[in-house]
Order: sequence, then structure tokens, then C-alpha cells
Amino acid sequence: MPIYAREGVRYAWLVDPIARTLEVLSLVSSRSWERGPIHRDAARVRVAPFEAIELDLSVLWAK
Repeated sequence: MPIYAREGVRYAWLVDPIARTLEVLSLVSSRSWERGPIHRDAARVRVAPFEAIELDLSVLWAK
């Protein structure tokens, strides 16, 4: 995460396929990440910076 911050990446999504979660982080200063919501399982979500698109998380966990 420090490297992403240094390079100016403003958003990060942490995907855990075992826990079936999508965690959203956003860069609030040059080195500080703010944790956003954690979405789970088959949620349908709109996540920064792509709020215009609804994501169906169940597609990520499909076998």
C-alpha cells in the first residue's frame, strides 16, 4: 500500500476470494489510506471510482 500511495494511486480494492469480500480503500493524503466499506458474498455494489457500474460480486466467486 505504501508504494501505491507513493505513486498516487487513489483507490484500492482488496479482494479475498476465500472470505468472499471486497474491501475498498481510498487515499486521503499522500500516505494515508481510509478504509471504506467491506462488501460480502453476492452483493451488488457500486464502488469508487466506478460508481456508474454495478458490480455483481457473485461473479467473482463463481466456480
